[in-house]
Amino acid sequence: MAVEARPIAHVKTLGVWRGAALYVGALIGPGVLLVPSLAAQAAGPAAIIAFGGLLVLSAPLAVAFAALGVRHPVAGGVATYVEEGLGRAAAAVTGAWFLGAVFLGAPAVSLIGGYYVADLTGSGTAVAASVGLAMLGVVVAANALGLRVSSAFQVVLSSVLTGVIVVAILVALPSRAGENWTPFAPHGWWAVGTAASILMWMFFGWEAVAQLAGDFHRPEHDLPRAMAVAFGVIAVVYVGLAAATIAVTSGSGSKVPLADLMAVGLGRGGRDATAVLAVALTMGTMNVYMGGSAKLAEALADGRALPAWLARGARRSVPRRPLAVIGAGGSVMLAALIAGLWSTGALVRSTSACFVAVYVLALASATRILDGNARACAAVALALTLVVAGFTTTYLLVPAGIALVALVLRR
Repeated sequence: MAVEARPIAHVKTLGVWRGAALYVGALIGPGVLLVPSLAAQAAGPAAIIAFGGLLVLSAPLAVAFAALGVRHPVAGGVATYVEEGLGRAAAAVTGAWFLGAVFLGAPAVSLIGGYYVADLTGSGTAVAASVGLAMLGVVVAANALGLRVSSAFQVVLSSVLTGVIVVAILVALPSRAGENWTPFAPHGWWAVGTAASILMWMFFGWEAVAQLAGDFHRPEHDLPRAMAVAFGVIAVVYVGLAAATIAVTSGSGSKVPLADLMAVGLGRGGRDATAVLAVALTMGTMNVYMGGSAKLAEALADGRALPAWLARGARRSVPRRPLAVIGAGGSVMLAALIAGLWSTGALVRSTSACFVAVYVLALASATRILDGNARACAAVALALTLVVAGFTTTYLLVPAGIALVALVLRR
């Protein structure tokens, strides 16, 4: 697939603080509603080490993508950076991996919303999956009809979620901070790496704002500072969330950890309000990414990285054939979960494996097209990402299979 590298229109609308808000909005999404609990189930209290390790990884990662944004200000997504350093075939594989992550992530996100509805109604996993299936259907239908949630509204939802997380931490930690910390590593130290591979979903997004480098008033000055402010906010929020989740939910197997935190200090009202926010956020996120993913699938089909059938038919703002395939695939996965043939953890880890693979190629390309300290940061981030990939274990077969299909179709 040929990825068009075109200069970003220089509409100077972003400063440090607005840019930092976009960074935070790109990172804090529906994953925080479930993933911290899954990590705590995998590693126990030692999951907080995985949080710390991924924050260490995020520092050079953010620097590398900020440098790419400043020095190579193009629109077209992370695949554009991959094409510049590694060629068109690698860019096609990157696009396919990103699409695979959304293909798997859409039902996972809808399931997260379903769990909060099930908690609100006192129901179980089958109801949660059924609600997720209904949410997925609504979002697919909305995109087919051209009803889209704006990215600005999504940023507002993420900002509200960030505020709710802060409130949840403040109401839960003071009274429960010392609970559930022993045994510290009940599943062994290797489980910390497993937790990190699960938590990676919460650390994707550093590349998103880099594409807006041309929108900053002074990219060389504002973009790195916006990234630094966002990193500080993310570090404080994520460490606090990790500590609170472990203290309140460790050992409970909860699938609604944020609701559990809110209930500690605010009771049932706080729990119910969190469920409503969870549904709004998950549906908003699915709406934004579903349309974009359908367009990406059409572009990949045009470039022969996916079956050409997906690119046929009338041209629309949201291509209907890829949209139908994404919706059908998500429905099958949720039906398999209802039938007990699939698990939430497997869905999340498969999605994270695709995102890890995207970052591996993006950072490998960055080590070729950057220089100086930025290149060193990209190399460090690449090495650390490969370590996390090692703990992804058999789930790496998912991006491996997607890459094979993309390359075979392309040839």
